[in-house]
Amino acid sequence: MINLFRYNWMVRDEWFELCKQISSEELLRNRIGGVGSILYTLFHIVDVENSWIRGIQGKPDIQVQFDNYKSIQQVRELSDSWRTEIQLFLETWKNDFEHEIVIVSWTEGRYTKGEILRHVIAHEIHHMGQLSIWVRDLGLQPVSANVIGRGLF
Repeated sequence: MINLFRYNWMVRDEWFELCKQISSEELLRNRIGGVGSILYTLFHIVDVENSWIRGIQGKPDIQVQFDNYKSIQQVRELSDSWRTEIQLFLETWKNDFEHEIVIVSWTEGRYTKGEILRHVIAHEIHHMGQLSIWVRDLGLQPVSANVIGRGLF
């Protein structure tokens, strides 16, 4: 499963690079569908990933405010700062964890650790599709979603 996280991180980094070509005004413009703007979508992906992984670990959520991350560089730095800890955790993953129950403060449900990891992976892929539509509207070629050829498997 860690390879699918690595895939998401590769694609996310490519999105950060692509977004350097887009003006701040366009990155922050509210768009139809999704959670809002291009920049907020990238922030949201990073925030959700970290929140759920911390939830699996039994750690408290780190509250971050989008108002403090108004550039692509700031969101990338946030992503990079959390990635190392997330990767270290994922490298300790054992199949025994798969069905352990997790309860987090921001939802009333009870979920398994395996279910949460798959949700985080799918969540990012879903939002990358939205980003693809939005950058096509700006006349840009979106980042490839192809898993094949990335040297992960």
